[in-house]
Amino acid sequence: MAFVYLALAIVAEVVGTSALKASEGFTRLWPSVTVVVGYGLAFYLLALVLRSIPVGIAYAIWAGLGIVLVTLVGVIVYGERPDLPALLGMAMIVGGVVVIQVFSSVSAH
Repeated sequence: MAFVYLALAIVAEVVGTSALKASEGFTRLWPSVTVVVGYGLAFYLLALVLRSIPVGIAYAIWAGLGIVLVTLVGVIVYGERPDLPALLGMAMIVGGVVVIQVFSSVSAH
């Protein structure tokens, strides 16, 4: 169940982070509410995750996948275009997450 909670926490964080741009510095009500609710839910779910997954592992997965997903939202919703070095960096981050999941003996209890 921990990895389901982690996936949901990542999605909530991505929604919150993506709404930050739309909030225009917290000057627009509904995007600002989305930021607060998204982050609140994300941290609640992450707290549940940390009952069974070590904090370093959970945070590596959270941050790595969050970076990639927020970038995808930026491309799709905001028309942002990452350059080649950014894409290569994200590929290395995803590679790191895969290495943790496949080879680490501490990825879950």
